[in-house]
Amino acid sequence: MAGLFVTGTDTEVGKTVVSCALLHALKRAGLRVAGMKPVASGCRRTAQGLRNEDALALQASSHAALPYERINPVALEPAVAPHLAAEDAGVVIDPLALAAAARDLERQVDVLLVEGAGGWRVPLGPREGFPDLARELDYPVVLVVGIRLGCINHALLTAEAARADGRRLAGWVANAAQPEDALFQRQIDSIQGRIDLPLLGILPWQPPPNPTGLAARLDIGPLRQWV
Repeated sequence: MAGLFVTGTDTEVGKTVVSCALLHALKRAGLRVAGMKPVASGCRRTAQGLRNEDALALQASSHAALPYERINPVALEPAVAPHLAAEDAGVVIDPLALAAAARDLERQVDVLLVEGAGGWRVPLGPREGFPDLARELDYPVVLVVGIRLGCINHALLTAEAARADGRRLAGWVANAAQPEDALFQRQIDSIQGRIDLPLLGILPWQPPPNPTGLAARLDIGPLRQWV
């Protein structure tokens, strides 16, 4: 069994776009996969309960027909930082319980992809944060960098923080978080020359995103040692 933990340099950098594309690329390689969004804020009320668009996208890209609650165990309505939304809802987010839920799901597939929320150091409680969940899972980390102003600093700091937290980084993906400009490739080159990680792919600005098509732009070869 194997897994990947997907984090980003910030919110709205395309973690879910990249995660869904990775799931499709891994499926093309003959692997049974599932995507999980353990904690999601900004959920909308439906007849079936709270639902998050990112979690639904991961559910749709997964191999098996999995119940929503297994994809997104902690669904929070306010579109704010998870620990603030949890405080308002009277919910305690336990990284150990989330890791146990992930392990249970992991047994049903070849690769489980777990997507964080926001950036690497987003809190989950008074002291807990996503690094605690990543440590419990012990999955290699895939870093999603939204290519826009400030991304070089954010990418290098995020990689440095994840390594300082004892995590193994498997690679990074450059995602066009906005329409490409003249500096698009130069920013990617600046990161690649400094981050010491394999570049798994460059995803173009594509509204709405097509994860099946974007999967063809990813090189999952460097992930083979992990999955």
